[in-house]
Amino acid sequence: MPMETAERDKLLQRIAPDVKLGRDVRLYAFVNLYGCQIGDETSIGTFVEIQKGAKVGARCKIQSHTFICEGVTIEDEVFVGHNVNFLNDRYPAATVDGKLKGELDWRLERTLVRRRAAIGTAAVIMPGVTIGEGAVIGAGAVVTKDVPDGGVVAGVPARPVQSRRQRP
Repeated sequence: MPMETAERDKLLQRIAPDVKLGRDVRLYAFVNLYGCQIGDETSIGTFVEIQKGAKVGARCKIQSHTFICEGVTIEDEVFVGHNVNFLNDRYPAATVDGKLKGELDWRLERTLVRRRAAIGTAAVIMPGVTIGEGAVIGAGAVVTKDVPDGGVVAGVPARPVQSRRQRP
């Protein structure tokens, strides 16, 4: 008897026991979640990793191949496109003084994505930024600075294109 898609997806997920899942969360195959919180009715696509200390709000849509690291908070009703990468270490390195870098050898920089923002495919969100409520990040943008509420940014580095308030 063939296995239902949802049953098969469940077999291909890695969800640590310390994950806090809200009501009616949809998880697809090959997700890797540990130490994070996911709000009610959120959809997490295939090949998504969400690390410890990350928070994703209610009714969000996180598309496939996205990486959400420690220190990222995503508020309610946010769209995160395919292959979006959040960073939390401004100066990554493998070693410090010839020894493998450990937990105490770096400084976490938190990132906040406010309610109803939308982040396009393949965007990179640098550490320590706030993406404002209802803001739009263009596909492939590298966000290095805060984006105001309703702002629309695109490019490398991301620069203002327009405000959502100006759109018809």
